[in-house]
Amino acid sequence: MHFRIFASLFAGFALAMISNAAFASDFPHYWDGREHVSKPDLSTVERIRFVTTVDYPPFNFVDGTGRISGFNVDLARAICNELGVTAICQIEARPWDELQPTLDSGEAEAIIAGLKPTAALRGKYAFTAPYMRLPARFMALKQTAFPQPPEEALARKTVGVIAGSVHQAIFADYFPNGHWIGYPSRDLMIKDLRAKKIDAVFGDGSDLSFWIGSPEAGNCCAFVGGPYVAPQFLGDGMSIATTLENSKLVDAFNFALKSIEEKGITSELYLRYFPVDFY
Repeated sequence: MHFRIFASLFAGFALAMISNAAFASDFPHYWDGREHVSKPDLSTVERIRFVTTVDYPPFNFVDGTGRISGFNVDLARAICNELGVTAICQIEARPWDELQPTLDSGEAEAIIAGLKPTAALRGKYAFTAPYMRLPARFMALKQTAFPQPPEEALARKTVGVIAGSVHQAIFADYFPNGHWIGYPSRDLMIKDLRAKKIDAVFGDGSDLSFWIGSPEAGNCCAFVGGPYVAPQFLGDGMSIATTLENSKLVDAFNFALKSIEEKGITSELYLRYFPVDFY
């Protein structure tokens, strides 16, 4: 399926729901407040078209009205608003395997879809600073006694992980004395947690946050301990990619990302799309 929805997405958009106030969240600050980032001159830029997908909610998806929605989409809107270039901003939805060819051909100026900045891709594209990292988290039943920090109890607890996953690798590396059981799926792992066959699960914080807040969970569970960013396993985080020829846009996006973080806009968007804080 080929998705092409763009151009009018930014027209008439108002950031009325986003204030400059701080929001109650543990969303991390990625920018040093003392770091100066200059705003580049974009007067000669005729278009800034972002490309994304529609199959990675809550980051990118099609809402009930048929419009592209999600954290990444609203972040792109906020960036364009901060830079004062809303009139030339567009967003287009394409399948994942078309994102890089679309950027390479000049049909778009930026990818905002969670493209990981690997060493190979850094030789081909310019990336912004990260705007979000997806940490690993422990989750346990609320009535389970789980000492804080949880690391001290892992030798006496049994933790479920998805077999062969990056989170299994993180657990084995970070907690060599911990006892884990591998599962083929999240559903089976959580089923055993609720049956008290295991003491906790360890996995993707964003994914677990949606389960914690779901009707299916019935308010049974909560995160324990802090987030594990683990960049050596999980990468540098979510960034915006442009071609090397368009690297001036990276400077502009970084300026906007720093500014909207300081204003609390990024934190507000995070709480809008992730109501259970995974940090």
